[in-house]
Amino acid sequence: MTQLLKVQNFNVSSDGFGAGENQSFERPFGHADPGKMFAWAGATASWPNRTEPGGSRGLDDFLTRDFANNIGAEIMGRNKFSPYRGPWQDHDWQGWWGDVPPFHTPVFVLTHHERPSFSLSDTTFHFVNADPATVLEQARVAAQGKDVRLGGGASTIREFLDADLVDTLHVAVSPAELGSGSRLWESPDELNDRFHHDIVPSPGGAVTHHLFWRR
Repeated sequence: MTQLLKVQNFNVSSDGFGAGENQSFERPFGHADPGKMFAWAGATASWPNRTEPGGSRGLDDFLTRDFANNIGAEIMGRNKFSPYRGPWQDHDWQGWWGDVPPFHTPVFVLTHHERPSFSLSDTTFHFVNADPATVLEQARVAAQGKDVRLGGGASTIREFLDADLVDTLHVAVSPAELGSGSRLWESPDELNDRFHHDIVPSPGGAVTHHLFWRR
């Protein structure tokens, strides 16, 4: 069975930015408002942080529910893991997510500054300084036959796209403009030479879903 490298539920602004500028501990997405970017998923019945019954069904809910389906490992850039730059000053920092991260798989963090692996709950973080193909091979071994999710940010996804390693993408485009930050694309049509591309409006109108799969 082929192991796919998948981008799932990645959110960008209408002008193609996955995050804003000036990321900090208090603002993981910089000047972008994650409440607006992720509102479509948070409104669904399957949103994992939902504390009250209800929520929408339909396509948005399916995509939210499908996030963990057959995923055995994740790859992410360092700035998805941490707001800090340069050599690690404090190994006590263990990510944004507390004692139970939402990944439930091995996670491979791309960084020029390696540090020892550690585990929180059922997630183990590995810190890797290597090219995309090498990291993907490590993640596929760890995934034990399941697919690998490419979690972002935008610059990390571009690295793997430029290396022609991505098999499928789902990108939710918000109507908000950011103007600057970490950019995924100038236009989603940039990928049409390599991918089939379907565009489906969110049932609630909050975003437009762009679905890509390799030609």
